[in-house]
Amino acid sequence: MGLLDDLEQEARRRKAGADDIERAKQEREAAYRTQLEPGMAALYDYLAKLTQNLAFIKPKKTFSHAVAGYGDVVLSVDHEYDLKLSSTASSKEIKLSFPCPVVSDECPSIDVLGTTKVKAIAGAFQRFHLGGITFTKKDASGEVLAANVRARGKVVLAAHFVADADSGVVRMTFTNFDQLGGQQTKTVGPDQFTEGMYDEIGRYVAREPNGLFREALPDDYRKQLRTKVQQEEMKRRWETQMADRQREELAELERQQGLAGKLTKVVDQVKVGGLLNKLRGLVKKDK
Repeated sequence: MGLLDDLEQEARRRKAGADDIERAKQEREAAYRTQLEPGMAALYDYLAKLTQNLAFIKPKKTFSHAVAGYGDVVLSVDHEYDLKLSSTASSKEIKLSFPCPVVSDECPSIDVLGTTKVKAIAGAFQRFHLGGITFTKKDASGEVLAANVRARGKVVLAAHFVADADSGVVRMTFTNFDQLGGQQTKTVGPDQFTEGMYDEIGRYVAREPNGLFREALPDDYRKQLRTKVQQEEMKRRWETQMADRQREELAELERQQGLAGKLTKVVDQVKVGGLLNKLRGLVKKDK
C-alpha cells in the first residue's frame, strides 16, 4: 500500500469518526427537543402542584441528621417552597428550596469539656449554619474550656435540575436531604425521564418512601446474587446439620459413658462382694 493510499484511508477514518460525533450530537439535540425540554416543563408543573398541596395541607414531617461529636439534629419541614424555572435556547433549569427549622426541644443538650472538643463542634455548627453553642467556661486568656450545646436555627434543603442539548441528559442534585452539607446526585437519560420519575422525585422531596436512588441491578448481577444467596443457604443448612449431628453424637457418647460407668461400678461391687466372701471363708477355717 502506497503513501497516498495510507493518507486516504486515514482521511476516511477521521471523516467517519467526525460523522459519528456529529450524528451523536444531533441525536442528543433531538432528544432534548423532543423529550427533555417538554419533560422539564412537565416536571416543573408537577413540582408546582406538589408544593402547593404540601403548603396547603402542611403535613407534619420531622427527620434528623447526625453531627459528629454532638448527636442528631432534629428538623421539621416548614412547607415554604421557592420554585423557579429558567430557560435558554438549549437548556432548562429548575431550582427548588425550602427551609427546615431545627426542633431544639427534641435535640440533645450536652456539656462539652475541653478546648479541642468545643472547637470541633463549633466548627461543625458553623459549617452547617447552626447555632446553639453557649460558652460556659474560659481561662484567663479567654480560651474556651467548656460549652453547653443545643442545636437551633434552620437548614435549607435544595433540589437542582438541569437539562441541556449538549449532554442530552438531566442532572439532579439534592443538598441536605440525606445528611447535613451532603449532596446526592443522579443523572437520567431521556427514556428514564418519565411520569414515574417525577413521582419518585416528588416522594423524595416530600420525604416519603421512594426508590429515586435505588438503582436497578443488571440481570447477570442479579443472577449472581441469587446464586450466592442459595449457596449461603446451603452452607447454613449443612452447618446446622453438622451441629445437630455433633450434638447427637456427644449425647450418645455421654449416654454410653454413663452406662459404662454404671457397669464398672456393678463389676467393682461384684468383685468386692467376692473378696468379702473369701475373707469370711478364711475366718471360718481359722475357727
